[in-house]
Amino acid sequence: MRTRMAGELRPSDEGTRVELCGWIASRRDHGGIVFLDLRDASGVVQVVVDPSVAGLEAGHRVRNEWVVRVVGDVRARPDGTVNPELTTGEIEVATEELQVLNEAEPPPFPVDERVEADEVLRLRYRYVDLRRDRMQRNLRLRATVNRAIRGAMDEQGFSEVETPLLIASTPEGARDFVVPSRLQPGSFYALPQSPQLFKQLLMVGGFDRYYQLARCMRDEDLRADRQFEFTQLDAEMSFADGDDVIGVITEAVAAAAEAVTGEAPAPFGRLTWHEAMERYGSDKPDTRFGMELVDLGEVFAATEFRAFQQDAVKGIRVEGAGSGVGAGDAVMSRSQLDALTDRAKKLGAAGLVWMRVGEHGAIDSPVAKFLSEAEQLALVDATGAEPGDLLLLVAGERMLVNRVLGTLRLDLGRPPVTEGGLQFLWVVDFPLFEALDDHGRPIPAHHPFTMPHADDVSLLDSATGEDLLKVRAQAYDLVLNGWELGSGSVRIHRRDVQERIFTLLGISTEDAQARFGFLLDAFRYGAPPHAGFAVGIDRLTAILAGEENIREVIAFPKTQSGLDPLTGAPGPIDPAQLDELGLQIAPRAKTPEPKTP
Repeated sequence: MRTRMAGELRPSDEGTRVELCGWIASRRDHGGIVFLDLRDASGVVQVVVDPSVAGLEAGHRVRNEWVVRVVGDVRARPDGTVNPELTTGEIEVATEELQVLNEAEPPPFPVDERVEADEVLRLRYRYVDLRRDRMQRNLRLRATVNRAIRGAMDEQGFSEVETPLLIASTPEGARDFVVPSRLQPGSFYALPQSPQLFKQLLMVGGFDRYYQLARCMRDEDLRADRQFEFTQLDAEMSFADGDDVIGVITEAVAAAAEAVTGEAPAPFGRLTWHEAMERYGSDKPDTRFGMELVDLGEVFAATEFRAFQQDAVKGIRVEGAGSGVGAGDAVMSRSQLDALTDRAKKLGAAGLVWMRVGEHGAIDSPVAKFLSEAEQLALVDATGAEPGDLLLLVAGERMLVNRVLGTLRLDLGRPPVTEGGLQFLWVVDFPLFEALDDHGRPIPAHHPFTMPHADDVSLLDSATGEDLLKVRAQAYDLVLNGWELGSGSVRIHRRDVQERIFTLLGISTEDAQARFGFLLDAFRYGAPPHAGFAVGIDRLTAILAGEENIREVIAFPKTQSGLDPLTGAPGPIDPAQLDELGLQIAPRAKTPEPKTP
């Protein structure tokens, strides 16, 4: 039906006869001559129609978003009518044939993006929203990312293998989506949170280097960087350690970034988990800006101020947010400081101490009277504070202090996603266990198939939970601009070590065999050492596209409440289907009303 794409036409095509198809992006009637902007997937070109010419009468009645076919000659635009904002702005198409392929009602919101539409409305009419330049650009950028990643993995000797979508339920840190079995009434499949076990089995099967762009599902609360359904670059390699995997994934992700931006990203940094938490208060630090956490333990080692007689005292410096000489435009008022204090308390801190730095290191703060002059001078020196700066201090348990200040750091300093370039960072040496449950059993920080650090294996025999929490994992995360792009680890490949971890987690031998017997049995038949990783394609694409929300780089996402306004999902199911599956919908148990005293 067409010989060319609208957005591809250039002055070199002048005199060429073309056949185009697309949507009417806009219509302008100038005294009988009608000018149409014809839009297709490649862009927009101006089409000139004279409705007085036989066969072109439709030019009078076409409207925005009608679907048409145009036949005509490419010609240069008259002097003074060139549109420099369009790549096709130097030419136009003189129409000789205009065919209406489909009429259209006025769209629910403008396609030209001059008006920002409500997100629910956009998702309800997503097929219209997808016509907008923003969505066209983002989804094509996503295709570029996928293509570059596949190319990089292929070049590094990886084979693409698809793994099942209907699996047994396994612990991955979030709730499974479950699917009832018609042929096995009362039994259920789970949709994969990741292909973890199957890619390990591929290594046992001798595939050596596997990858896929895997669709995964997790039933967890949605937010800007999380959807029920997501896509990840999933990879595994045999006879490899963490550094081998880091090298491969760095190559693939850098290739994707270069394919989008046109230039190779800066070398990827590396921090241990402990360094990241101490310096940034986060295991996914945004290193595009400073404001690092400063340990003030030595400054207040002998302090008489009881609020600082804690496990840890740390602070951050907010440049120019104080008052007086050197203060910047972002000076914080007392009400803003009170709001920061409330924020710190909601995050779990006992409070927040603020200090304005004046000339000669003088401290203006409600707690200044409790600190010696030597402590005040040492504080200014330790933080590198200048007159006009603001210092924010938190005291308490070390991990809590890190987390609270790390959150305040992001609240106050994090730049928009479009600023600061691409700061990739590998975070390594995570703890194997993140906490102890109510029964004193360790909770895995990642999944329970991660190999402990060789130097810490002896701690697994410890009778104390404190020692277990010191065990490091051979695990590593990739972070970009404060977003966790993905996680990986060296896997446990020996049955005895895996059973040992299961026992620590409170999983009995019988339960382990019932749930993971196929993996444990596979280890008996020559499992090679292996390691892997998974990169979130949605998150990577969003950052490369300059979007703050991954919904903007997904064709058909869910709302934050998990609804699909387009199809109405989730919705009730036909009773006949329930009968066929042997299911009944039980009423939800009501929360008991509180008793009146």
